[in-house]
Amino acid sequence: MADAASWESGLPSDVSGTIVTVGSFDGVHRGHVAVLDEIARRAGERDLHSVLVTFDRHPLTVVRPELAPGLLTTPDEKKEILSQSGLDYVAFLPFTRTLSRYSPKEFVAHVLKRRFRVSELVIGYDHGFGRGRAGDIRLLRRLGRRWDFDVDVVPAVTCGGSPVSSTRIRAAVANGEVELAARDLGRPYSFRGPVVTGLGRGRDLGFPTANIEPPVGRKLLPKQGIYAVRASLRTEIRSGLLHLGPRPTFAGSPPSIELYILDFDEDIYGERVRVDFLRRLRDVRPFGTAAELVEQMKLDREMARGYFAGLEG
Repeated sequence: MADAASWESGLPSDVSGTIVTVGSFDGVHRGHVAVLDEIARRAGERDLHSVLVTFDRHPLTVVRPELAPGLLTTPDEKKEILSQSGLDYVAFLPFTRTLSRYSPKEFVAHVLKRRFRVSELVIGYDHGFGRGRAGDIRLLRRLGRRWDFDVDVVPAVTCGGSPVSSTRIRAAVANGEVELAARDLGRPYSFRGPVVTGLGRGRDLGFPTANIEPPVGRKLLPKQGIYAVRASLRTEIRSGLLHLGPRPTFAGSPPSIELYILDFDEDIYGERVRVDFLRRLRDVRPFGTAAELVEQMKLDREMARGYFAGLEG
């Protein structure tokens, strides 16, 4: 994959033709992967280069900020996932007010044809771009005949009897249905953050936890609750529990993201952790005393051990 400098400056001069797809690709889910695999395959067959043209932010944050969704993948997360895709180039275009006003014809002429030298455009079944998403398949094929590039459509990828979409995955995440989200993504839903200093209350209760700084920006977090998770830190992947949300047993305590790693008690302050959500175990609820909370935490731990034992089996 090309480095960031070449994304900003356009393609190298010796790249004469490309197989391109374009879109937000938030989540890089199974449907997106099908499109990316297809452009990589076609590029190999035609001795061309595969290019994904995506954006540095969700277009709705510029066009209709009040409707902009939470992100399944931040730009950095998207880059990390795409680095394993086999694409030749990925371009993150700054999505500006000016770009949002481009008609499909202007976007094709100035972006896809002039800048990325499109020889073939491959899009998903429900794709639309340009002002008002007017760039549907019929219009794109007319533009392709005018500027000498082919246009092809990759059919929907379905799970559970209906097409996979970023919208459906967002709904699953927001409802805490992280197993459904993982099915559609093709991997567990995750977030990343540094371990920060907390109040030490977990250690006092016999459950030392790592407080994780909430993600910045528009990153979508699942519904509040207690989750079975995998934590990637240093060079290890460890099983654990995650508390996400308020701490009602302790009056005045702010909401928190607290990771309890099974069979682990090392100092990881300042380290960056990736958390993969595997299953929501229960709601966050208040307890009358700290002792009652500890008893519930023991039950949560045993439930998590049983869950992970089942995965290993």
